[in-house]
Amino acid sequence: MMLYQNLLDTITDKCRQIFGADLIGVYLHGSMAMGCFHPQKSDIDLIIVVRNPITDQQKLRFMNHIVACNQMAPEKGIELSIVRKEVCIKFNYPTPFELHFSNTHLPWFLANPADYIRKMIGTDKDLAAHFTIIKKYGIVLWGAAVDDVFADVPKGDYIDSILYDVENAGEDVLKNPVYVILNLCRTAAFLTDDLILSKKQGGEWALQNLPEQYHSLISNAIQCYISGNDMCVNSLEARSFVDSLMQRIRALSSCE
Repeated sequence: MMLYQNLLDTITDKCRQIFGADLIGVYLHGSMAMGCFHPQKSDIDLIIVVRNPITDQQKLRFMNHIVACNQMAPEKGIELSIVRKEVCIKFNYPTPFELHFSNTHLPWFLANPADYIRKMIGTDKDLAAHFTIIKKYGIVLWGAAVDDVFADVPKGDYIDSILYDVENAGEDVLKNPVYVILNLCRTAAFLTDDLILSKKQGGEWALQNLPEQYHSLISNAIQCYISGNDMCVNSLEARSFVDSLMQRIRALSSCE
């Protein structure tokens, strides 16, 4: 976290300048909050909470600053959502957001800022998982305490959110094996033992709880996550792992 403290401070200061008295807080979640951040494999995950809807003018000012800040971020960039306090303290699912940004959306904003500002508003199932992580691991960069802003996410909503996140694992495992393998492990850990874990912790749990035939694959994913190295996988082994884990995950989720 210290490596990017100046960047976090800059983003927080811009939030205070742009949203003023409407700003409730700026919250860090994800790998940086959970103590397993790696510059080559991790992004910077933020939730910004405001009191009232934000204007298009505020959105444009904010996005111009974030695009500049994103150039100083790790390779995967910044991922953030701006949400209203009312959907945090009385949790809504899927959760409405005022604005969202990630590297995936950067080309859209650069090509047509007005279109981005007008259309980048809606709901996001992923926010249930993000809020759950904030409740357990979140770091307040500025503003109100976590428990004063975020209600507990109902278990059923959290499960639906993490299932949504892994539903394309079979297609994605060869493109992003480290993320997919470790994400499936931590999903299985929650459904089995109610554990809310980082990807690294999920892999470590899997080495103690999943069949030995997959231990080499999981260990490789953990080491690549820690080192930042790319992971080469055997396609048959990777797909077998995904099929096995998805079958387990679907069976466990149907029991909840």
